[in-house]
Amino acid sequence: MAVTEAACSEGGRADTVGTTGVTGTAVAAGRAAQELGMKRGQFELAVHLGIVRITAERTGGRPRASREEIDRRRSEDGFPHALHERVRTVGTAEGARLLGISPVRFTRLARAGCLTPVTFYVNRYRAVVWLYLAQELFGFAARAPRLLTGNSPVRMRAGLTEGIDRRARNWRAQRIERLLDRTADPWRRAAVLAGALDPVQLAEVAADPYERAHLAKVGPEPVFGPPGSVAAQEAMTQLMQADDADEILWRRTNLIAELDQARASEKASRPWAGHGPQPAPGRDPHPCAGPAPTGAAGPEALAGAAPGLLARPGLRKRATARQAAEVDRVRRGAAARRSAEGSSAPPS
Repeated sequence: MAVTEAACSEGGRADTVGTTGVTGTAVAAGRAAQELGMKRGQFELAVHLGIVRITAERTGGRPRASREEIDRRRSEDGFPHALHERVRTVGTAEGARLLGISPVRFTRLARAGCLTPVTFYVNRYRAVVWLYLAQELFGFAARAPRLLTGNSPVRMRAGLTEGIDRRARNWRAQRIERLLDRTADPWRRAAVLAGALDPVQLAEVAADPYERAHLAKVGPEPVFGPPGSVAAQEAMTQLMQADDADEILWRRTNLIAELDQARASEKASRPWAGHGPQPAPGRDPHPCAGPAPTGAAGPEALAGAAPGLLARPGLRKRATARQAAEVDRVRRGAAARRSAEGSSAPPS
């Protein structure tokens, strides 16, 4: 079953996409898609790209589109064709045809990070098939025509020979940036970043289980709901999580900064709030909640990326003291591990 933007575009609770009420002058997302002459996936992608604005009830109701927003889009020149072209997606074969290159060259450009997919679907063989915005492909052809013919740059060829594939990473980065642009709420922003970490990595950054529960609660939701098939859900879960050591460290340090702002603005909700004394610090308040996941997964995964992270242009200025401490912690952990492995190694 295909994974449409029901899985990849989240407009459900991003409260800055609209602050108007949803009664009287707003319609459900499905109805809005019909009035705009769009299929389910097209509408969800339009919301994800910010082309169609939606509102969300403060009480957590499903997202809705205002009558003014629908009328605004319907009154634009070229409707509905122009609107549909903005969300038109193509696969590898059609994308290669649009650029006038072979599918093999198209795939190589995508794997090298020159082309960024905007969504995907899972085919009958449970394989992920990436889709690209047609308009973005035309823009790439205009910006970098030399990459469409002749030999590829040496660094690109070397990376492809080593097996580089930046499609999932670029998709994650683009998705996260779009979600962050749609909300100023500190906890929602932290939840967007938390979604890029696996449970162990997240627990190392946010040790409080109730903070993690709050992040899950306020995290972005699909417009129409979660993908229907198990294969689609598994693919979405896997693709959302950073899998490169450098990317993991980048997401962790940014999440630390967002969590600092979130904690300063408002404490995460706790089930005992207002209902008796708060449990003593350092103890898990819930009898069924086990200890936070621990282990060396974080330092091991990040050791290779830590030394050069803060050397990146512009990053040192943005790094907070806690972010720098995170990098130092990873470095010390990696050094200690190498020392332990060296001392325990049998003599040669």
